[in-house]
Amino acid sequence: MNQSENITPANDPFASLRYREFRNYAIARFFFIFTLNMQITLIYWKVYEITRKEFSIGLIGLIEFIPAFCLAFYSGYLIDKADKRTLLLKSIIGNIVCTAALCFITSAFALQQFSQPVVLTCMYCIVFCIGLLRPFAGPTSFALLTQLVPKEIITNATTWHTGIWQVAAVAGPAVGGILYAGVGITNTFYLMLVFLTVAVAGMCFIAKKPVLNKERNETIVESVVNGFKFVWRTKEVLGAISLDLFAVLFGGAVALLPAYADKILHVGAQGLGMLRSAPALGAVLVLLLLTFHPLKKKQGIIMLWCVAGFGVCTIVFGISQQFWLSLGVLLLAGALDGISVIVRSTILQLKTPDDMRGRVAAVSSIFIMSSNELGAFESGITADWLGLVPAVVVGGCLTIAVVAFMFIKAPSLRKLEY
Repeated sequence: MNQSENITPANDPFASLRYREFRNYAIARFFFIFTLNMQITLIYWKVYEITRKEFSIGLIGLIEFIPAFCLAFYSGYLIDKADKRTLLLKSIIGNIVCTAALCFITSAFALQQFSQPVVLTCMYCIVFCIGLLRPFAGPTSFALLTQLVPKEIITNATTWHTGIWQVAAVAGPAVGGILYAGVGITNTFYLMLVFLTVAVAGMCFIAKKPVLNKERNETIVESVVNGFKFVWRTKEVLGAISLDLFAVLFGGAVALLPAYADKILHVGAQGLGMLRSAPALGAVLVLLLLTFHPLKKKQGIIMLWCVAGFGVCTIVFGISQQFWLSLGVLLLAGALDGISVIVRSTILQLKTPDDMRGRVAAVSSIFIMSSNELGAFESGITADWLGLVPAVVVGGCLTIAVVAFMFIKAPSLRKLEY
């Protein structure tokens, strides 16, 4: 942390940005997440373009989930014993290698040096490699945050941290779709290499951080068990991440957007970029509001209502056949999800001790990966079995059912305030 900088008031909406290292981190985080969202959007679209099957895009989620899940336990153990800044930097560099591989593969395909099955296999392999990197990037970012700003403004830092992610998630798919249509997929991947280089530069201006619990003598198994025990004992944390797990697992309409863009809305790659950006844009708008007017009370019940609203939006999106209605519903879903993400992230930051951050973040990442990647696979499977529209509508109904269950069975979450 920048010891020479003045401590800013906790009610200052720009408190975190007054710290130089946090500003450098914000730049690195934006370009990293921005590129990852461009990357996955183009991978989803290219795979669907080759196969024209919902199952194939659902398979992307499963292929990414398997290595990420297997390494999540080790990542929490390592993060709590290592310099978090260096780990995050290595994760970004690893993604540079994956993006360079995508440049080569798509270029060879364009020159007809690779057949469609070869390109498809290579893309699935790269997604697997991205899955290897993922459990180190997200939890490390979470754990690093408290070493960049004072604890009294951690809520403000969490809001900016989430907001930066959402802004990048808005811009990434939209820019990716536009560039795909304008300059082609290979040139877009080359531009991603530039963006990731900027992210590396931002991280290089952050000093290495001390390891807070270097002397901890635990095996990996003991570390994982202690992380799960802490989450299980802390009911607010368990309730918040469980709610996110099942809500996003069942309400994973985003994974099916390539099929919706092609078969129902007929809007192509550019339309897909707009659809993928809409939820994050809604989240950005609400996060800007919360930065200046943070939630003061009843955060738990607000989160529950927001997740229920997310389920309703999923149902409406599922039955919509109009592009602008679908876009608007996704925008609203993102706004509601943004509120729940802020509440969940703040709960994790405030309830987790410094020496447990890596392990708790790893446990949380398992829940998040299960909801996102397995949610994508579940959506692909159900769309293949039930049809595209029924799969999304049923998912939205199940999301609402999960909220009703949590409302009854998790009173501590319902009554949560911070």
